[in-house]
Amino acid sequence: MGDGTMQSSDRPAWAARMRSERAARGWSQGDAVRALRAHSREALPADSTLLRNWKRWEAGGSEPDAFYKTLIAETFGTVTAAFFPPQASRDADSALLAGSGMETLEILARVRASDVSPATLDALRITADRLCCEYPYLPSDQLYAEGHAWLRRITSLMDRRLTLAQHREVLTLAGWVALLVGCVEYDMGQKRAAEGTRKAALSLGNEAGNAAVSAWAHEMRAWYALTQGDYRSVIAAAEAGEAAAPNDGAAVQLVAQQAKAWARLGDRRQVEASLDRGRRLLESLPYPEDTDHHFVADPAKFDFYAMDCYRIAGEDRLAEMYANEVIRSSTAPNGYERKPMRVAEARITLGVTAARSGDVEAAVAHGRQALRGERKSLPSLLMCSRELTNLLGKRYAKQPEVSAYLEEVRSLAA
Repeated sequence: MGDGTMQSSDRPAWAARMRSERAARGWSQGDAVRALRAHSREALPADSTLLRNWKRWEAGGSEPDAFYKTLIAETFGTVTAAFFPPQASRDADSALLAGSGMETLEILARVRASDVSPATLDALRITADRLCCEYPYLPSDQLYAEGHAWLRRITSLMDRRLTLAQHREVLTLAGWVALLVGCVEYDMGQKRAAEGTRKAALSLGNEAGNAAVSAWAHEMRAWYALTQGDYRSVIAAAEAGEAAAPNDGAAVQLVAQQAKAWARLGDRRQVEASLDRGRRLLESLPYPEDTDHHFVADPAKFDFYAMDCYRIAGEDRLAEMYANEVIRSSTAPNGYERKPMRVAEARITLGVTAARSGDVEAAVAHGRQALRGERKSLPSLLMCSRELTNLLGKRYAKQPEVSAYLEEVRSLAA
């Protein structure tokens, strides 16, 4: 197949990605080898040897070792675990159930007891983790109701006899669940309630001395500001969150929100600097136990950040490549969308690149498909959809299919 960009379904995903990353940049395989060498801080074999290795890797005939995996990811500006994700070793739901060892009724009975045992706190922690892991796919109204109920139950423990350590643990658990509830409230368009819940989570994190909870509360403020077009507030919130927990996974997402804001402010240099800072931090963190957990740094989400920034910057080939990668990594082999909100924004990105190239039919099809999912984050979805509707409205407003799509988005916004 030479140096083309055709992808074979029997090649590993990382091999197909090596080719698509290279093609998106307009590189030959020789160009890729030279870029690989430029990013290495150690001496590498001769170009002819590297080129042979690259051809084998891209064809899927052999897999790079750990050194080259990290170097390949850095060459393409992403993290190793996003390019070469570890195989999942457990089912999250069954692991949480096994870890708890309690059914909901037993947990509630223990919560109502006069004393709070370590086992009760462990069960509540696992329940809080389960709720956070259900964020990507559980319907908003269901997650909102369940999250609110557990938040009330957890905070009711503050009236019980607690040791200092237990007091801090209860505050921390309440903080995590409050963060989750605030996210869901904002997804549902309840902006005022979401901000109140976010502030409560920040207060709980500060009182518990839990920097991670506090940092994620600042990250939520950055997200709120981004979707409302207040880009300077995004940067300020991100700086506050990084100061609270500079080495936590929250800092990765804070830096990503900064990059998105800088992209919309038109500062390409700051975008690249922010993405590189986030990449370096994420590379230094251990791979999360459960990438479904909403408040962990999921390496695969780095592609999602880059996709957004490159779409805004008008780098259509890179934006399209990252969008396809987001869809692939967020979709199970049977077609089930494990991360439907990421997939929706990736489809809008494909719609934007299609519209820019003049393919109106594909642009509208991608835009409509993004609106169909049951699990939505309305502010984020509408923010991205406006980019597509503005583009279609300016260039193709008179076409019937465009008019119909614009009306669908207006109805969703209403």
